[in-house]
Amino acid sequence: MGVPAFYRWLIQKYPKALVEATEETGVSIDTASPNPNGIEFDHLYLDMNGIIHPCFHPEDHPCPPKTFEDVFNNIFLYIDHLFSIVRPRKLLYMAIDGVAPRAKMNQQRSRLFRTAKDREIAEAEEDRLRIQFKMDGKPVLPKHECEVEDSNVITPGTEFMYKLSEALRSYISSRINNDPGWKDIKVILSDANVPGEGEHKIMSFVRQQRRVAGYNPDTRHCIYGLDADLIMLALATHEVHFSILREIGQQPVHESSNMANTSVLWVKKPYQFLHIWIFREYLELDMKISDDSDPPGNLTIDLERIVDDFILMCLLVGNDFLPHMPSLEIHEGALDLLMAVYKKEFKNLGGYLVDMSRLAEDKGTGYVKLSRVEKFILLVGLYEERIFKKRSELRERQLKRLCNYANNQDDYNGGRIMEIGTKNSSCVFFSEKAPAFRDSAMVSEENVSFPLVSDDAGSSEIVGNTKELNEILKSNLRKHNDLYMKGSCTDKVRFGNAGWKQRYYKEKFSAESSMDIENWRRELVANYTKGILWVLVYYYSGVPSWTWFYPYHYAPFASDMKGLAQVRVRFEKDSPFKPFDQLLAVLPPRSAHAVPKVYQTLMTDEQSSMIDLYPSDFDIDTDGKRFQWQGLCKLPFIEVGRLLSETKELEKNLSEAESERNRNSIDQLYLGRTHKLASQIFSLRPNPNEMVNIDTSLSDGIVGFICLCNQYTNIEDHGILCVCFEMIGGFMHIPCLLPGVNVPDKYFVCRQLLNLISWMHNSGMKSRLTDRPIGTE
Repeated sequence: MGVPAFYRWLIQKYPKALVEATEETGVSIDTASPNPNGIEFDHLYLDMNGIIHPCFHPEDHPCPPKTFEDVFNNIFLYIDHLFSIVRPRKLLYMAIDGVAPRAKMNQQRSRLFRTAKDREIAEAEEDRLRIQFKMDGKPVLPKHECEVEDSNVITPGTEFMYKLSEALRSYISSRINNDPGWKDIKVILSDANVPGEGEHKIMSFVRQQRRVAGYNPDTRHCIYGLDADLIMLALATHEVHFSILREIGQQPVHESSNMANTSVLWVKKPYQFLHIWIFREYLELDMKISDDSDPPGNLTIDLERIVDDFILMCLLVGNDFLPHMPSLEIHEGALDLLMAVYKKEFKNLGGYLVDMSRLAEDKGTGYVKLSRVEKFILLVGLYEERIFKKRSELRERQLKRLCNYANNQDDYNGGRIMEIGTKNSSCVFFSEKAPAFRDSAMVSEENVSFPLVSDDAGSSEIVGNTKELNEILKSNLRKHNDLYMKGSCTDKVRFGNAGWKQRYYKEKFSAESSMDIENWRRELVANYTKGILWVLVYYYSGVPSWTWFYPYHYAPFASDMKGLAQVRVRFEKDSPFKPFDQLLAVLPPRSAHAVPKVYQTLMTDEQSSMIDLYPSDFDIDTDGKRFQWQGLCKLPFIEVGRLLSETKELEKNLSEAESERNRNSIDQLYLGRTHKLASQIFSLRPNPNEMVNIDTSLSDGIVGFICLCNQYTNIEDHGILCVCFEMIGGFMHIPCLLPGVNVPDKYFVCRQLLNLISWMHNSGMKSRLTDRPIGTE
């Protein structure tokens, strides 16, 4: 998920950091030929969940997949296309999300429960429309169940994820054998049984590689993924030669209107490279400390330290592990505000906010200057009143426009406007109440099979009726998702109106007295500060604690972050969940089919000791929101002790195949039999369980341990070798440029100089040094 709206903010503010990717087209593309983008990348990293989801449930695709095999084929084509754009010369690293830290599970649990609820509501609305069409004598195509109905199976431990890993192993073997561009590279597969989020497994690999002697600081990295936090993670590596590949979007194009046998071209919109070295230059220019804010003492301005402070600021406006502060919304200019306050107050703050080089010292929170962070956040908090007043004014104007629009409609949604309260910003638009829907749950005619019928006229009528039904369904889902239009929007806190802070603590925490409010404030600040520290460590060093999480649904205000500097915390090293434990922690009862049968009763049986953790109905806080999907799911947090005590006993009843799915494992490294590293792999046979250091002279500098320790290492069919791969631990990240790195020429300085030379040359001006036309020297 990452930082909401961050990518949109970045491309609007720093557009030159993005470059359109050149994509070759054709039936056969020679991926061994020079890269058409003018950059020869060494390593390509794929955050696979950004590939799996659009291949599992593509939006508006005319022929969506109906089986796991269809999904796998889509994934293979997707990887092929990305590979043809980047063409890595040394390494391809594919990382699938494994078991996540407990802090991330709350976000996953909320998202998966909401997805299940949306599907339930959408199906109910579809059933209602089908009955209506039947009563009107309008036959439609029947619904058909398929393997890919529930996208919640894209979670570690499910049968789908296990089969995906097996399919990817076959795919890798096929490509190494048959694609010239794959012949001489190494492929690392970190599947769903390897703990950790995909993007963080990738970044851990990058950080550890750059710590080892002999690492080439000019290694060119490219990562594909859709999460905005990839940008912060790439910045945090302090690797200059880093690019992020993203696609702008996708749209289907039909080649045939015969829906019984549709042939489709899925036309991709352009891909873009976000070049980190250009983004860094933007930050260097935009975060320049003004003359009236000279650095305190003998402190020198260091871009690497500024980058780390910028990452902290990004974490404050949103991340996957903490609710963001109520006043900080990127689309309202929150990140620009943070940057402006930082530059203006740099001297008063005393210097940089973090010093990530001290993370290795293991002395508590020394890597964060908590007193400076407290002062910084409180300075930002001074703007809260104005932010909320502006937000309230915009909301009122929006409500009035919507009311005027609805008043001008002859019949809008079968209801009429009743009232709009300007005093407290509450609004009740329509007398007709309807359930909330979400666009992501829309059902379309493409999700059902089109049976062959002999009567062409009848077939055409049925298809037409089905299209009509689904258009009505989509329209209803959109309308009912709009809280303004369905008359159920509320604004109980009324930010910007006198007493908003007291109302916030009353509505969100049931705090009645000033003493209650103060007690809650202290509790929230202490836990939120721990969360900030946890996320920073996670971004720079890996998971500091697998079991820590922020235990509240809401964040404190920026203006309430007093006492932050007094917080002391030391995270305890512990172990990740097993895959089945995570499934029970995040899946809703509707997805119980994805867990082993021996576990299903925990989620569905009314007599289960854990049934209270799997509510079929739950509160969604949409106060102050326009759309249902913006609301916060107030689910009970999973109680780990209760969960693990139950699963410990049930594990004994798992089948051998289920036990295999429930294990935590390590990465696998694949390469061709003719690769120069193959000689070391063959030498492992006498001691197959022994972990040995990779010979970096044979691995293009890749370091780590390898062994022949599980069944996957027996793959030697068709000339493909596979070994277990484990990264070297015990190395702390170096949050700065490495010695000897060749920093690219300044993009803006060079462009401005070239533009000036071109202008002077076209103007016929002469060089003072040579008396020749500019540009001819």
